[in-house]
Amino acid sequence: MWRCVVSLGVLLLLSGCQTTHEDLIAKGYPPAFADGFDDGCVSGRQAAGSISGEFRKNVPRYLKDKQYAEGWTDGFRQCQAMLENKDRNDYRNEQWDERERAWQQQKDQGAARAYRSQ
Repeated sequence: MWRCVVSLGVLLLLSGCQTTHEDLIAKGYPPAFADGFDDGCVSGRQAAGSISGEFRKNVPRYLKDKQYAEGWTDGFRQCQAMLENKDRNDYRNEQWDERERAWQQQKDQGAARAYRSQ
């Protein structure tokens, strides 16, 4: 019985996972757009500095297929911006953590001085 429950849970989890390509098609986008979006997204992440990725663009298809070209451009811009924002937020959070530590240290030192002077 326990194995059936676990197997069913794993099956439900796996069936809920969709690739971006499948998700776009499920939302009504044409397959050519979804193909272009996938290629553009990989390229956009690479352009933003991701070490895992490659520049991917089917140039003949890009020049002939308007839907592929629109998908590629959208994917490139969205994924590039998403990665750049993540990097910017990570940097800001690191800086904030450093300021937070400095403030906490000043507060603790001030409290220690106040306790000593009593």
